[in-house]
Amino acid sequence: MPDHFHWLVELQSASLDKLMGRTKSLSARAINRMTDRTGRRWQKGFHDHALRREEDLKNLARYVVANPLRAGLVKRVGDYPLWDAVWL
Repeated sequence: MPDHFHWLVELQSASLDKLMGRTKSLSARAINRMTDRTGRRWQKGFHDHALRREEDLKNLARYVVANPLRAGLVKRVGDYPLWDAVWL
């Protein structure tokens, strides 16, 4: 997505808050370096959704992987370089 991303992650030892902070920090630095800019790239906070027992992991993974297709960024899911997921 050009303005957000969806992830399906399984937390091990780090908290979600720390994972998101680190991800935003590292990606903002990389984007700023590539675009020769400075400043914030991400809004504060994030929205999370914990997987509940009754939810189907495979269907949620398919939803996340199909986002670039629904957004019109690719014509096929396999065309998106980050499409792969261990849950599929």
